[in-house]
Amino acid sequence: MTPLSKATALLCALALCAPLEARLLQEEEDDPPAAETAAETSETEESEESDGEESWDVNDPAGELETVTIDTDETTWSNVDVSADGATLIFDMLGDIYTVPIAGGEATALTDMIAWNYQPRYSPDGSKIAFISDRAGGDNLWIMDADGSNARALSEEKANLVHNPAWSPDGEYLAAKKGFMSTRSIAAGEIWMYHVGGGGGLQLTERPHGKRDQKNMAEPAFSPDGRYVYYSRDMTPGRVWQYNKDSAGPIFAIRRFDRESGEDETFVSGPGGAIRPTPSPDGRYLAFIKRLYGLVSAIYIKDLDSGKEWPIFDRFERDLQESAGTEGNAPAIAWTPDGGSIVFWTGGGFHRVDVESREVTPIPVRVRAEKKIQAALRFPVEVAPQSFQVRMPRWAQYADADTVVFQALGHLYVKELASGKQRRLTSQSDHFEFHPSVSRDGRRVVYTTWDDQELGSVRVVPIGGGEGRVITPEPGHYVEPRFAADGERIVYRKIAGGFLLSPLWSMEPGIYVAPAAGGGDAERISDSGFDAHFGADDDRVFFSDGVDDTELALKSVGVDGHEERTHLQGAKATEFSVSPDGRWVAFTEQFNAYVAPFARTGKKVTIGKSADAFPVKQVSTRSGEFLHWAADAGRLHWAHGATLYSRELEDAFDFLAGAPEELPEPVAEGVDLSFEVPSDAPNGTIAITGARIVTMRGAREGQEEVIENGTIVVEGNRIAAVGPAADVAVPDGAFVVDGAGKTVIPGLIDVHAHGAMARSEITPQQNWAQYSN
Repeated sequence: MTPLSKATALLCALALCAPLEARLLQEEEDDPPAAETAAETSETEESEESDGEESWDVNDPAGELETVTIDTDETTWSNVDVSADGATLIFDMLGDIYTVPIAGGEATALTDMIAWNYQPRYSPDGSKIAFISDRAGGDNLWIMDADGSNARALSEEKANLVHNPAWSPDGEYLAAKKGFMSTRSIAAGEIWMYHVGGGGGLQLTERPHGKRDQKNMAEPAFSPDGRYVYYSRDMTPGRVWQYNKDSAGPIFAIRRFDRESGEDETFVSGPGGAIRPTPSPDGRYLAFIKRLYGLVSAIYIKDLDSGKEWPIFDRFERDLQESAGTEGNAPAIAWTPDGGSIVFWTGGGFHRVDVESREVTPIPVRVRAEKKIQAALRFPVEVAPQSFQVRMPRWAQYADADTVVFQALGHLYVKELASGKQRRLTSQSDHFEFHPSVSRDGRRVVYTTWDDQELGSVRVVPIGGGEGRVITPEPGHYVEPRFAADGERIVYRKIAGGFLLSPLWSMEPGIYVAPAAGGGDAERISDSGFDAHFGADDDRVFFSDGVDDTELALKSVGVDGHEERTHLQGAKATEFSVSPDGRWVAFTEQFNAYVAPFARTGKKVTIGKSADAFPVKQVSTRSGEFLHWAADAGRLHWAHGATLYSRELEDAFDFLAGAPEELPEPVAEGVDLSFEVPSDAPNGTIAITGARIVTMRGAREGQEEVIENGTIVVEGNRIAAVGPAADVAVPDGAFVVDGAGKTVIPGLIDVHAHGAMARSEITPQQNWAQYSN
């Protein structure tokens, strides 16, 4: 059993299952571009509540709630501790904290709410309980009395995640793991110490690779004399967290931090790793978890005098060393006060192992509770429809007031808004088309192409359609082309290939300027940056660039590649766009679109939605991306899904001529660009014969149907018949698959996987089902 998120979705699809062979997909190690990551929360963050908006109450969600009754003698991934007198076991289950006599029995709830409360630890004198809760938003450190009363927050992190509380022996401090997000949704860890009286906490350990680190530190524990703090740390090389590491490698080691000298050293390591350090009450031993073999972990003891290590329980639940271990790598274990036993959870139940004899005694626990839940939000879904709605056009851009260009299904489209007529911009079907951008006179479109064999190019085509003219001198991986103000030049970005994209023609990536007519040399003007575009003048190019991969800057460089300047920098900005007249800048922050005057001071200016040095206005209500300006700089356009939005500048700033007496709210209505196309559907009939079939009929009643020798007939894209072989005839002409010795089950949809697919800017043809008009 491994810990699951608070919700897991399993839907049904047909799957033919041969003997299971693991196919593990490695996620790309390289960090995503800063445009995708700069929105990751910074380490210090102001409250995100907008004026006039009601704050979210975790315990009082909107909607109708249902009550579910639980009566169980098993739990999942429960953290445990033992009271100072040894009489009481405390544990967590499904987001609430319970106590039970150490010998077992009926559990008593100390918390009972929708909020998630877990990882309880008794104070040394047994009068308090430290725990983690999200009741005030985010996972933070809390303290309550031993009876569950008088709960108060000890940490108030808004941007970081706090886990794994551990008391100091004097009861005055708590150590905890603080997790930091940077360029990826993997929380790097540090060990911090909080005083029970409050405050922001004190840092004990630092991420070795700084803000960009993705490696975990977790599970702190004080030595009985309070001098040392033991903790687990990912010791694999580099700063980037990777999937599917070899736990026999090892991955984690236990380190010891000296609170007097500040020295930090590896204390327990070796094959199988070492996690969840737990010192004995007398300080003689250190209990910990290590991977014994395969999927099995074990509880080990280390004699702190001799250094001898040995297992006392070898059937512990598989730990999480191969994962990120955001909340810790194994459920917390605890010594009894006399140091004679260790209490732990595994295999659904609670146990006590004698350290000397290694005899294991079960602790029977019964939990009876009522939980309030919301019914899952469900929508009717038509199975195998004859057509589907295209809802994710990209790079939508106005050519004029009535004409929009966008990309969908691998090609470019032009739509006339008044008539609703839509057409392909080109007629070719040999390659994919990406990144359209319209010239300021509205007469031409520049775009990029991709073919898995021939690679890509930058092309220009009239808005009326035709064959695109290639302007790049060689094949490559090209993205984000834009016209200069006079239309004579084009700026674009060249990226490197790899994974499913060919690695060829990947030399010297960066931002290039080339003649729009083609035939001339392309000059690289910057070896970094993205989203390059021209402003009012054609002698400089603006572009975005990451700063330490945690912030985004707007820079510019001359078309000769000289005199690079940094104009703006935002901690949470993800996209910049300078207006055609150079007076304004649009940017996105936490998904919404904003506009501000483009102030030039000769120095770097900090920008963000809360900037107060100059006016900043939010123009989108829900979300905004693919920012682009009208040629006269009077309107900003952006997209959210299939909807294209616009805002007149005079409706955003009351000091502009023509502004209404009362400015309107951010834009909530736009132009719908979605459209319907026929679904791709196979022809013919397939019959799977002789297989064991798990149909899921009767599953709700606990009477799952399993057909040992069955036949499935699939006609086109629909299952026509399922049943015993004697009852289902194989149609004439069907393609027959011999399923003997195999099992057919409903498929698992929405299972989490990462594959080495492609760069996000280019989707290879082999990733898409071919679509043709």
